[in-house]
Amino acid sequence: MNVQESMQAWRSHAAMHEARGIVLPDVKAYLPDEYRHNFQMAMDAQPALFTTPNSSVPAYLTTYFDPEIVRVKFALNKAAQIFGETKRGTWIDSTWQIQMLEVTGEVSTYGDYNENGRAGINTQWEYRQNYIYQTMMEVGDRELEVAGLARLNYVSEVNGAAAYNLDKFLNFSYFFGISGLRNYGLLNDPSLSAALTPAAKQNGGTAWMTTTNAPNASPNEVYNDILTLITQLVSQTAGLVNAESKMVLAMSPVSKMAMNAENSFGVTTKQLMADNFPNIRIEDAVQYGAQSTLNPQGNLAGNLVQLIADSVDGQDTGFCAFSDKMRASPMIRATSSFKQKLVAGTWGAVIKMPIAIAQMVGV
Repeated sequence: MNVQESMQAWRSHAAMHEARGIVLPDVKAYLPDEYRHNFQMAMDAQPALFTTPNSSVPAYLTTYFDPEIVRVKFALNKAAQIFGETKRGTWIDSTWQIQMLEVTGEVSTYGDYNENGRAGINTQWEYRQNYIYQTMMEVGDRELEVAGLARLNYVSEVNGAAAYNLDKFLNFSYFFGISGLRNYGLLNDPSLSAALTPAAKQNGGTAWMTTTNAPNASPNEVYNDILTLITQLVSQTAGLVNAESKMVLAMSPVSKMAMNAENSFGVTTKQLMADNFPNIRIEDAVQYGAQSTLNPQGNLAGNLVQLIADSVDGQDTGFCAFSDKMRASPMIRATSSFKQKLVAGTWGAVIKMPIAIAQMVGV
């Protein structure tokens, strides 16, 4: 095949090659026979390399670095949202005295010369202890330079982590207090009334949800458990809290899902609650769930529900209290690093009216 024949053959085949994805715009012809030579050499074998086969550039040069940071997420801090929060004292205050006052007295039958009957008061002082805790923020010179290669604002991120850790522990103290101190939490204050037991469910047990997170109780059964809690609160406050009072119903996120199941009329527990108790606010926190590997801060006795009245006859039920949320010490320069101490303080959850809280465990 000569040159002219090779060119003609290529032109006739070019469209076929392009249809199959082989596009060679600079090729004009097949190799003619007259250009072919046999040098009596084995052209099918590559000579051995002295270097390791590679892609010719380091892999990091062809690696894309995503500027968006994927952050590990933790359960939300909910104690202050459930029970409220306020500042009391400072980090130099080790004890907080709380005065309680009770009216006493009696009356008697009137007589012009009678001087019977008496009115008085009785006072008692309760106290809570301040727990001061700290964390350290440390940044090395080389560590900072290396982080800069990845465009990471290292100092800002470590500072944010320190603040996050302080706040996480504060939330933990609001729920569980501090062991060994008169510093109690919303879930373990010794003045709380004993937890009620849920009613037995038609599907077995007392739980609202199964271990596989499927509904175990009907909406009516869940509603009746909550009604029992409300009735208990009305009873133990002698009617100072009633169905129209402002209250918070706190439970685990999984238990809260049970309130969305529908009964045979298409009505959920949440709708039944809204119709009959419009002033009840529903909140959730993982600390109300049963303790497990995935939920180490959970309740050892099982899923817990608390009903908390905002106030009793104008007296606040209580609140979460801190002395300091973050107090920063000076940044210290070491030989090749920086360090800073951050301090906070907590009083735990201060429950002034224990009778305004009812609870149920095992839902």
